[in-house]
Amino acid sequence: MADSTVRSGPERSRIKTLTQAPLNADKTVGQVEDVLGNTLNELSSSLSALNATVERLGNGLDHLEGTLSSLDDLAKRLIVLVQPVAAIVERIDYMVSVGETVMSPLSVTEHAVRGVVGRLRNRVVR
Repeated sequence: MADSTVRSGPERSRIKTLTQAPLNADKTVGQVEDVLGNTLNELSSSLSALNATVERLGNGLDHLEGTLSSLDDLAKRLIVLVQPVAAIVERIDYMVSVGETVMSPLSVTEHAVRGVVGRLRNRVVR
């Protein structure tokens, strides 16, 4: 015969707790899977965006490298053009400095002659 008595003691409470534990654990695992799934999806999306950004950065750096190369070429051509002009300017500076050296005695002489002529005029007028 089967025992048909209803048990309401601590054993029944323990069995109920033990049967509820796996259900709770199963629910918790489901929640963790949901959170991890969402996190992994967001991480995947973020990594895709990062990859696109890195690719754009690489393209920008390639463009910058080309621009710098063009500037280097331009600088070389400008140097070729500026060197003769610089030589002409140096030559003009030299000629001006020589001219000032030559003109200085002439200027002194002119000033002296004007002074003498001025005194002679003053003498004649008196």
